[in-house]
Amino acid sequence: MLEMTREEFEELVAEALDRIPPELTRLMDNVAVFVEDEPPADDPELLGLYEGTPLTDRGEWYAGVLPDRITVYRGPTLRMCASREDVVAETEVTVVHEIAHHFGIDDARLHALGYG
Repeated sequence: MLEMTREEFEELVAEALDRIPPELTRLMDNVAVFVEDEPPADDPELLGLYEGTPLTDRGEWYAGVLPDRITVYRGPTLRMCASREDVVAETEVTVVHEIAHHFGIDDARLHALGYG
């Protein structure tokens, strides 16, 4: 398995977030991004997870709720990648994929766009 500290991986996630176009990040609302070492035991190969209410599903009822949560998992990403460059690329794809869920884009569309 490729070695990378949690701090280094968190920096890659931050860099991936910085590459999201500003016109999109301005539209993101009430969402927080986290890095965890491992995903839930029932899905050990999960690279990222979006938990919340997509922007497209929010209505007037949406107020006073906890932020949506995007989690990027370090362990499975490092296990599937052969080089630091692979980790950078995979982290960027994962971040974009999970942010797309925040915007209401489903997995089928993301796979068609190459962010599967």
